[in-house]
Amino acid sequence: MENREIAKILYETALFLEMKEVAFKPRAYEKAGQSVEALKENIADIYKKGGIEAIENIPAVGKGIAERIEEYLKTGRVKDYEKLKKQIPVDLERLSAIEGVGPKLIKLFYQKLKIKNIDGLEKAAKAGKIAKLPRCGERLEAKIIKGIEFYRRSHARFLLGAALPLAQEIEGRLKKIKGAARVACAGSLRRRQETIGDLDFLVTIDESKKSSFASAKGGSASGGKATKDVVADFFVSMPEVVHIFAKGQTKSKVQLKNGIKADVRVVSENSFGAALQYFTGSKDHNIKLRTIAVRKGYKLNEYGLFRGKKQIAGEDEKKVYEKLGLDWIPPEIRNNGGEIEAAQKHRLPKLIELKDIKGDLQVHSNWTDGSSTIEEMAKAAQKMNYQYIAITDHTRDLAMTGGSDEKKLFKQMKAIDEINHKLEDSGSKLKILKGAEVNIRKDGALDIKDEVLEKLDIVGAAIHSAFNLPRKEQTKRLIKAMENPHVDVVFHPSGRLIGKREGVDLDWDMFFEAAGRTGTILEINSSPSRLDLNDENIRRAKNMGIRFSIGTDAHSISELSYNIYGIFQSRRGWVEKKDIINTMSLGDILAFLKKPKNRRF
Repeated sequence: MENREIAKILYETALFLEMKEVAFKPRAYEKAGQSVEALKENIADIYKKGGIEAIENIPAVGKGIAERIEEYLKTGRVKDYEKLKKQIPVDLERLSAIEGVGPKLIKLFYQKLKIKNIDGLEKAAKAGKIAKLPRCGERLEAKIIKGIEFYRRSHARFLLGAALPLAQEIEGRLKKIKGAARVACAGSLRRRQETIGDLDFLVTIDESKKSSFASAKGGSASGGKATKDVVADFFVSMPEVVHIFAKGQTKSKVQLKNGIKADVRVVSENSFGAALQYFTGSKDHNIKLRTIAVRKGYKLNEYGLFRGKKQIAGEDEKKVYEKLGLDWIPPEIRNNGGEIEAAQKHRLPKLIELKDIKGDLQVHSNWTDGSSTIEEMAKAAQKMNYQYIAITDHTRDLAMTGGSDEKKLFKQMKAIDEINHKLEDSGSKLKILKGAEVNIRKDGALDIKDEVLEKLDIVGAAIHSAFNLPRKEQTKRLIKAMENPHVDVVFHPSGRLIGKREGVDLDWDMFFEAAGRTGTILEINSSPSRLDLNDENIRRAKNMGIRFSIGTDAHSISELSYNIYGIFQSRRGWVEKKDIINTMSLGDILAFLKKPKNRRF
């Protein structure tokens, strides 16, 4: 939890400083926030082991920011941050989540209209007050109203990337309770949905053992209580809990600091598999399973599969499916989208796994807006046993990122050659591919000349503006980019940001047909805020013979670990190893990329 709290403070400090028009510092705080948020280890543990020097070793964290992190870890607050909040008392996190609303506008809204939160912004916009402000107008006002509506629809749920680490942390704690035999998180999180409504934990207990647990705050609790009581006591006493809805031996429900609700159910050992299946869902999947059970003369519920009063299966989830005449179905595809029929015919796909990935095809460095050097990213990828990474920094049109023009790209290519020689001399088998994330302009043209793109190992193209073009124009724009013989991949094709910006309006069938015709790869972007393509479009494209890449869009070493979210997204789209090009070995992918596009698939 410290990682998330500190990252939030760093992000908001960046926004406050940008509002005050302080130079350079906002980007430094933003990069540090990204690094802290993506840490696999608790930052408090890092500090305990190595002090402030260990904090300074975190990518993008300099001495000044390290001192503020230390201050938070010691006192629970950062004075500079608190001071900024008093100077401009606005709900930065939520206001900045509205598309089109940035730090300068938030400052303007506060100074002119005393707007502090989304409710105030919505009220002012609907009253026509925003349009009258300098540099605003009716078009922005309408965009803000639409953005607020979208925010309210989407923010009842939480990004998988925010919910999963927290769920895994709580699951790990529950497993430490003496007497807790089996523990699992079910629900939409187990199905690895893009967004999560709440967290559902299942626990079985061994009643023969007296229970005890290491408390959430580091102490211990034990005694003669039944394990059921201790599970409830532990769950409601976690430091993240801000409200207790219910507490009981079989079920407890709480709300956590970040707003997500969580519940724990204590179930019997012989019902654990059935409960896991039932509470994993989805609802439509479960309804169809129960229909199959009834046809076979069974009754299926969270307690088990029964013939009359006799339990036929329940302890093991796979047995429940087996007794119904089905292969076990991976949770990610339990959406009543044909998976049950495929399981009956033993034709379920062998879904891609993390171990299948041989490299990352979208990585950024500090040549533009990344926080780590090319060599640092390469060494981190080497530790992940990758055979290659592609450095795909932004290009000319994205001036705010320091995007590369042709001259800068040539310099970077030369630098990559030098680093590759260095890696080779050290015995490393990892190779850095020369790439770029070129910008697709409004008319479908690219912002880098073809004769330079031709020199790169891999070219990704992406849209970064003009998201509201009409469907016909937007589709034509992307197809034109794909028709360029040098564009290997379209990065984050819809351009969406989950909960903040809807994807572009495309004729997807026409887009996929053009990808197949031109031999263009479509990216499945692993960034938790993108997960783009979505699962429905992944499956549609797969069925049309399109191939994909998985890219983390990493801007720091820690973000290379986002690869797992791309895997989850791919699995929900029924993707297999053969569908993803970066499951290829280094030699195979280099040979693949050297082929003319129209001969690749």
